[in-house]
Amino acid sequence: MARFKRILLKLSGESLQGQQGHGIDPERLGDYARQVKEISEQGVQIGIVIGGGNIFRGLQGAGKGFDRVKGDQMGMLATVINSLALSSALTAIGCKNRVLTAIRMEPIGEFYTKWRAIESMEQGEVVIMSCGTGSPYFTTDTGSSLRGIEIEADVMLKGTRVDGVYTADPEKDPTATKFDEITYDEVLARNLKVMDLSAIVMCRDNGLPIYVFNMDQVGNLRRVINGEPIGTLVKA
Repeated sequence: MARFKRILLKLSGESLQGQQGHGIDPERLGDYARQVKEISEQGVQIGIVIGGGNIFRGLQGAGKGFDRVKGDQMGMLATVINSLALSSALTAIGCKNRVLTAIRMEPIGEFYTKWRAIESMEQGEVVIMSCGTGSPYFTTDTGSSLRGIEIEADVMLKGTRVDGVYTADPEKDPTATKFDEITYDEVLARNLKVMDLSAIVMCRDNGLPIYVFNMDQVGNLRRVINGEPIGTLVKA
């Protein structure tokens, strides 16, 4: 029995690099698609927001001389590339899906509205929502918080390369300890790098819990949906 009826799955663009260290790794993309199909077949309604860090990050571009607005727009287009790649991988394994964009770019994707997204999910389609919020100065973390709230998701599942929230970066600090649960306010007070602070505040103020887990371990998405305690829950 699935633990959630409707989820917002936030995927890292950088994780799509897999072992090759750049671009899109077909093997990692296929793993993601199969995991998404698996929970879709359990009846879970799925909305997905995917970052673009494997292709371009607007903030990093601004640090190298790019105009910030144009840099963020390039980042939005990077999320579209990743969304189309995931859509293609899902289609290839028989999982119905739809790409929605926060900026008009038909026929690449349909223009996002809350009602179109919900209608598609209720019809059994996986909905991939790209371009972040459609505005500069916002990350895909904030975009995923916004979309999760709009589509009335039960939870935001943040798939990362670590297995939860720690007291410090476990990749840098071997003494870091993992939380099973933590409050939004404690995340903010400790300045933990779960998501952008604006995204955490948005989730807190609108009652959207966040579950952080390792998406790169095949089968973990199903385990989360089935209620196995493999990550960290962030809630009030």
